[in-house]
Amino acid sequence: MAAHAYLHPCARANAGAGRRLDLVCPYGTKSRQRSEDLLHPCDRILLHRHSGDVLVIAMKRSELLSRILITAGTLLAIGTPLFFWTRTPLIHARMSENGGWSPDVIQAEAGQPLHLSLTSDDVVHGFAVGQMDMEAVDVEPGKVTDVTLTFAKPGIYTFFCTRWCGLNHWRMRGTIEVSGSSLASEPLEAEVEVPLYVSLNLDLDAPHESPIVPGSQPSAIRGQQLVDQLPISQFTNPDFYRASSPYQLFEELGSTTLSDSEKWDVVAYIWQSNTTPEALANGRELYAQNCAACHGENGAGDGVFADDLLKAGEASMQTMNGSMDMAMQTPVDFTDSKRMLGAAPALLQGKILRGGMG
Repeated sequence: MAAHAYLHPCARANAGAGRRLDLVCPYGTKSRQRSEDLLHPCDRILLHRHSGDVLVIAMKRSELLSRILITAGTLLAIGTPLFFWTRTPLIHARMSENGGWSPDVIQAEAGQPLHLSLTSDDVVHGFAVGQMDMEAVDVEPGKVTDVTLTFAKPGIYTFFCTRWCGLNHWRMRGTIEVSGSSLASEPLEAEVEVPLYVSLNLDLDAPHESPIVPGSQPSAIRGQQLVDQLPISQFTNPDFYRASSPYQLFEELGSTTLSDSEKWDVVAYIWQSNTTPEALANGRELYAQNCAACHGENGAGDGVFADDLLKAGEASMQTMNGSMDMAMQTPVDFTDSKRMLGAAPALLQGKILRGGMG
């Protein structure tokens, strides 16, 4: 290779020690710079291949990231409802002889929404909660009905079936046990009301027939006129009315000069004065929904299920088939004057709160 030696003079005194020998191409510095700008064709191919590989890798990474994001979104969309579904109790409704509500005891916390899913395993049932202002919902076979409840204060709430589903319809009950603190400002003790029949220590199953009944239908109008003439304000007190039977008031009026028919007139007036047309209309509606199927439209104990209940009760007595069936009997006749005149409002309230026959 043609080359020449170029000897650089040193700026120092000792020129010999600072000599530098360079090898350069025949064309000098310009030729050297031009050669540095030129790339070998193989180098260009390698650079092109390297750039292509980088682009492919970047595209693959972008595609992988997109797939990860799509998969995560899909799992989130499926998993979120599934998570909440697994945390939502599924309540099964069956006719009472087949188990009733399952589970029949539910836990909740005051002030926190309670999400329930309801389904029926046999016939159409209804769901409602006592002591709450809610519309009853239907629970159909093969379908899931979602209900959300929020309780303002702790306590034990009763839920029940609102559809006539069989002979033991009245036994389809469960409880929701609500814990926590009350949302109201008053102390909890002031909110809890003990049923009057408990305070009075009444035996709900004890016989309570009146030994005397009116010979003719009493008149509340005549009774009002008599009350205005007598010093019997203690008998017109609502507390006395709730705790006493009509016959007990009749006996209390024995200290007056009233005849038996006049006593019954006073009793009729006091009972009438402790209700309102609105309360009577509400009572008729509740009776039609919850009582008429067994007790009959007029309360004579001749509802559509009355005969079936009697047969089931007789069969259970013969076979000793268990306490639940043993409790079956002919529905009570509310037109029986002796039975009704011997029952205090507190006693009747207790029977309704407890549920069941009698």
